[in-house]
Amino acid sequence: MKTVFIDGSAGTTGLRIHERLQARKDIRLMAPDEARRKDPAYRREMLREADIAFLCLPDDAARDAVAMAEGADTVLIDTSTAHRTAAGWAYGFPELSPEHEAAIRASGRIAVPGCHAGGYIALVRPLADAGILPADARLSCFSLTGYSGGGKKMIADYETTKDPLYGAPRVYGLSQTHKHLPEMAAETGLCPPVFCPTVADFYSGMQVTVPLFGDQIKGGISDVEAVYEALYRGPVVRFEKDFSQSGLMSAAAMSGKDGMIVTVHGSDERMTLVAVFDNLGKGASGAAVECMNLALGEDKTKGLEL
Repeated sequence: MKTVFIDGSAGTTGLRIHERLQARKDIRLMAPDEARRKDPAYRREMLREADIAFLCLPDDAARDAVAMAEGADTVLIDTSTAHRTAAGWAYGFPELSPEHEAAIRASGRIAVPGCHAGGYIALVRPLADAGILPADARLSCFSLTGYSGGGKKMIADYETTKDPLYGAPRVYGLSQTHKHLPEMAAETGLCPPVFCPTVADFYSGMQVTVPLFGDQIKGGISDVEAVYEALYRGPVVRFEKDFSQSGLMSAAAMSGKDGMIVTVHGSDERMTLVAVFDNLGKGASGAAVECMNLALGEDKTKGLEL
């Protein structure tokens, strides 16, 4: 039986990971002393004792945790931004390629993708790898997320405020320096997109869209569909030719689930690439648990809600 420590178990990502793991018989969840949870010496002891440690922490605290675990055999799965483009860390999106999955299985250091970034990369990287998107492609990306992605403070703000501005979608990352942009570039090989992240008044769910004109790609919409259909066969990420509901597509359609739907709509002249998933599922906690399963040599879907 493997021992698992969730460092940062009180946050939304840590709580969802705990929820996914608490019923499993093949692992033992460590129960840290809450009074000592922030004591560096105690955290170091827990990190080094665990077989698997999830780092559900701010970036600097995640870096500190990695230093604390140095020299131990603990597999670290970091859900922060700190190591997503760092050398020696496997990028935790196994569906992108057999090489990604193999790296996750073999690595003791795994960086879970950012939620927005995971959707964008799932849409763009396969097309770049197939030569459908040229290396000099310049793209834009619109991403709509539920407010749980902002953590406890944003959840409290949305659930208690009387400010009418919270009732409509709100764009953020206005400076075009969003923290997900480096991994979006690194994992696709393209320059970072013009990015428009938006939060709206629903708890969880996410829809990432990338619009394309036909003259931006080599081929047509059927070529795009063929790439997705060949790569994303499930069970976690799957291509669907039409995921709309009566011509509409909800960002909450995968809320509570740990999978992702990839689709494309439009024509050869103009099309929209779309990834629909849960910002706390495949966008965070579900992806982390999937990576843990692979690191343990288990079926990657074990304990996931699909």
